Amino acid sequence: MTLRIHLFKSIAQWLDRWQPPETALLGVTASLIGLVTAGGIWLFKRLIDLVQAIALTRLAPALAPLGTWSIALLPFLGGLVVGLILHWFVGVERHHGVAGVIEAVALAGGRLRYWRMPAKLVGAAISIGSGASVGPEDPSVQLGANLGSMFGQVFHLSDERMRALAAAGAAAGIAAAFNAPLAGIFFAIEIILGEISASAISTVVIAAVASSMLTQSIAGAQPAFAVPAYSMKSPWELPIYFGLGLLAGPLATVYIHLTYAAQDLFHALPFPRWLKPALAGLLVGVVGLGLPQALGVGYKSIEGVLNNAPFGLGLLLALLFAKLILTPLSIGGGFLGGVFAPALFVGAMLGAAYGGLMQRLLPGMGLISASYAMVGMAAMLAATVHAPLMAILLLFEMTNDYHILLPLMFAVVVSLSLSRWLQRHSIYTLALARKGIHIQHGRDIEVLETISVGEVMQTSPPVLNEDVTLEEAAEKFMQLRLHGLPVVNAQGNLVGMLTVQDLERAQSEGMDPHTPVSQVCTRQLVVTYPDETIGAALRCMSVRDIGRLPVVSRQNPRQMVGLLRRTDLIRAYDAALVRRAVLRHRAQQVRLGAISGVNVHEVVVEAGAPCSGRLISQTAWPRNAIIVTVRRRQQVIVPHGNTRLQAGDVLTVIADEAALGDLQRLCNGRTAHT
Repeated sequence: MTLRIHLFKSIAQWLDRWQPPETALLGVTASLIGLVTAGGIWLFKRLIDLVQAIALTRLAPALAPLGTWSIALLPFLGGLVVGLILHWFVGVERHHGVAGVIEAVALAGGRLRYWRMPAKLVGAAISIGSGASVGPEDPSVQLGANLGSMFGQVFHLSDERMRALAAAGAAAGIAAAFNAPLAGIFFAIEIILGEISASAISTVVIAAVASSMLTQSIAGAQPAFAVPAYSMKSPWELPIYFGLGLLAGPLATVYIHLTYAAQDLFHALPFPRWLKPALAGLLVGVVGLGLPQALGVGYKSIEGVLNNAPFGLGLLLALLFAKLILTPLSIGGGFLGGVFAPALFVGAMLGAAYGGLMQRLLPGMGLISASYAMVGMAAMLAATVHAPLMAILLLFEMTNDYHILLPLMFAVVVSLSLSRWLQRHSIYTLALARKGIHIQHGRDIEVLETISVGEVMQTSPPVLNEDVTLEEAAEKFMQLRLHGLPVVNAQGNLVGMLTVQDLERAQSEGMDPHTPVSQVCTRQLVVTYPDETIGAALRCMSVRDIGRLPVVSRQNPRQMVGLLRRTDLIRAYDAALVRRAVLRHRAQQVRLGAISGVNVHEVVVEAGAPCSGRLISQTAWPRNAIIVTVRRRQQVIVPHGNTRLQAGDVLTVIADEAALGDLQRLCNGRTAHT
């Protein structure tokens, strides 16, 4: 350890004296990251093989006298070892897998706790080797990103350079894991960086190419899956692929929600954290007794489906639903691994089952179920991670088949559009959104983009019935001091908007004051929706010079659910400023944790808590806990002994797990974010 630190310091001092050009420095560093990542992933795969060999040749025969059911104990034992590794060597992490990399790149300048990576790789190898339903790509991405972050931190590079190196490492990880450099590049762009950055793209490309070159020199240039040649029989197949996209989008949404439902379930269980992976492993093992193909990564089953192996429709559907349950159980229980490979597995089973069904229904078209399995893999993956270019290129590079691109792109666009409509967050960004962190284009989003129309609209605005006269409407405008009101019919459905300008125009045209407003109001309306952002609504109001917008249901455009006025935007802006202050405060927490290597938590002071209303110096805080800041609404306070805590204060604390429990009890035992 000391030798390594001295070596890095010597290199850093040499770079300070030499001061090489930025492009040369980043190019050499990116190449080194790519090569080391590829070598590390090769060793990681060998470690997985070793764990599988031990499990099948040593543990399984030793457990055989207990009966055939004892094979279910393999994931249980693997989970027990993984739980102990997490407890002793990794500790509590804010986010699982790639979500933590996205957060670090967006909010902490690419700083990651790289010293935890060896223990996490060993835990991931044991997870996959013992049969947990997780994939190897998340650990591969984390390995590359952590290596990039390590180089950036050791050489004291700027945040922008460190972000680029972390993204380059992630690209190298995908390139080595799937022998797919183009997919690795677009993974870094679409998921890690969130944008095409001119300063980062060359670094990302160099790392992915270097990683792929070493991987191909060691393992060969063959694609990840051996598949037969494919050709689309007729353009009439495209509507069939459209149907596959329609199925993959909702299925990916279910997959995302099941993953976080399982995490919430295991988090609520009153068991020690280190024991939860063992419990998940036992459940996985029991299912694996009947469906062993659903255990582990599942690449052999995928390749079998792609090569038209005799999988019956019932078996395909059983494997699909088993994987859809086992992966959330594995990840929620604490196994280390990714969601990539399971998404590919589910997509392959879905596509093969769908293609087989279409073969029976349309026997004259000569459909090949394997081609639908390939397209289903990309459609499911794109809808899960919301990265269409990466999914398309990954499947192309894994199959080396140009002919599949057209139906592939078509199904991916359909599934992604439907998935985003059902669930706007990907499986990665939902983890951040649940913590109140909304990332777009790799950055915290514009201030008014953090507030939705539904949060600030008037939910019960005054309205005019369509048979009210112009004279009565003018009186109501004067009473309420308003310049416009929605017009509704007897059923309460939105008919139009009546403004002061409409009344003035009617008066200038000499219309009878007893004319109903339905004949004068504006019927071609510009509307907004509760889930639309205030920023989007404001842009619409500015372009059309409108002072108010009816808020309607997306399912029924005539059902008005509220009214948005310009005066409501002031409230929205104040709320957005508070939210931005909270986001920046959390970004500082992420930086603090990344730089110091300690666990940073947020704890809310509840009404009636022992510390509420007391000075910090008057409360007996745990020894291994330090209060860093106190957030009180929009204000962030650096605490002192004479700082008096109030109900609703959010404390940012550095604490170990033992001290955190005592701290929560002092604050009434509830924690907002950990």
